[in-house]
Amino acid sequence: MPKISIIGAGVSGQGLAFLASRLGGDVFVSEQKNIPDEVKKIFKENKIDFEEGKNTSKVFEGVDEILISSGIPPQSEILIEAQKHNVKMTGELDFVLPHIKTDRLICVTGSNGKSTVTSLIGHIFNKAGCKTGTGGNLGTASSTFTQENFDAVVLELSSFQLARAKNNMHSLVSIVTNLAPDHIDWHGSYENYVEAKSRVLSLRDPEGYGIIQDRDYEMLKPSGKIIVLSWNKTPEHKTVGNIFMGEDKAELTLNGKTELLFNYSDTDLIGSHNLENVAMSLCALKLTLSMSSYEPKFLLEGFKPLPHRCELAGIIDGVQYVDDSKGTNVAASVTAMQCIKGRKVVILGGQGKGESYEPLAEVVKAECDYAVLIGEEAEKIQSALKNSGFENFRRVSTMEEAVKIAKDFAKPGMVVLLSPACTSWDMYSSYKKRGEHFCSIVKSLSK
Repeated sequence: MPKISIIGAGVSGQGLAFLASRLGGDVFVSEQKNIPDEVKKIFKENKIDFEEGKNTSKVFEGVDEILISSGIPPQSEILIEAQKHNVKMTGELDFVLPHIKTDRLICVTGSNGKSTVTSLIGHIFNKAGCKTGTGGNLGTASSTFTQENFDAVVLELSSFQLARAKNNMHSLVSIVTNLAPDHIDWHGSYENYVEAKSRVLSLRDPEGYGIIQDRDYEMLKPSGKIIVLSWNKTPEHKTVGNIFMGEDKAELTLNGKTELLFNYSDTDLIGSHNLENVAMSLCALKLTLSMSSYEPKFLLEGFKPLPHRCELAGIIDGVQYVDDSKGTNVAASVTAMQCIKGRKVVILGGQGKGESYEPLAEVVKAECDYAVLIGEEAEKIQSALKNSGFENFRRVSTMEEAVKIAKDFAKPGMVVLLSPACTSWDMYSSYKKRGEHFCSIVKSLSK
């Protein structure tokens, strides 16, 4: 019976522990924080040993393999110490993917939109009558899909997970929704971040397809069967296929044949970035399953925007209030501001990721009449706005103040947009809690 240690007891670590135990391992879990009581109860029921509140030498002493949960940073002290003991160390994907039970694996990553694309592909496959598993970084551990057979499995993969992936993932379709600087503090550089993201392409099935943005081609340097998405009829790079985003519809050209993917009127999702998400999702279905029997409108019917991702929170006095609390980096907020129609009052700030706010400031200047700044990064964002020549901003200390100021400045036909460009951890436990608080304030205003 191999002795296996797992670093981290979050969703990823729990999944690794249960899978390793089912495979016959003698499992030990080490978590630096406290482990919830309900999780400890399940560990005990499955005879999984654990420690909490610290990582000790039990992680590497006398063990055959160490499994690393997705979010454990490479500079973690326990990882550095474990490397000195010459123990086999394996990332989540390399351990789990060989045991996933499906012939159709679709892997999705990207700086923004990956959760929407993953969920939408799962929705589309289910509408097409397939038994589909949807998860990964989205919230359901990838190891969940190792216990029964699926017609298709769709996994959202983070740069953290991909950075440790070395083995062939055997995905039939791998998607990079887009690239923009993110998690530089974790990866050390933008180049390292891109290299991690690119593994979703380089480690796919040799006969599998990759779907990317035409503008990201040079950064990703993909090979094999690649389909690029562009908003014009002349993509820069020659590939096996192209997704063309037109004025009112998206079309796929593959092997010289062009066909409709969908009409934009087929979806209620807000913003041109979501039209890209829909196009990539329908393309994934077309590459792995015949779409000829299904109308795009039917496949998209019933899909709702994921919470806190450009979600309409309410309309008050002719002003739309949009919750994009998931906009936790500069690129996400830039995309939201550019893709949502109308002049805006934007709420920005939170805990930073080491990014420059200069590109954010330029888009605020172009798209917004006013900005409300909040959280730890307020001063840095203020400095960037000033440097760009934008002076219409106010710094506040609470979300209630932020929404009140935004309401005072927004006129009918405008949008109040919460898209912070930062994480929530200075004021909230998650972007979800931040978004929920924003929506509750908007709801109280509507009364």
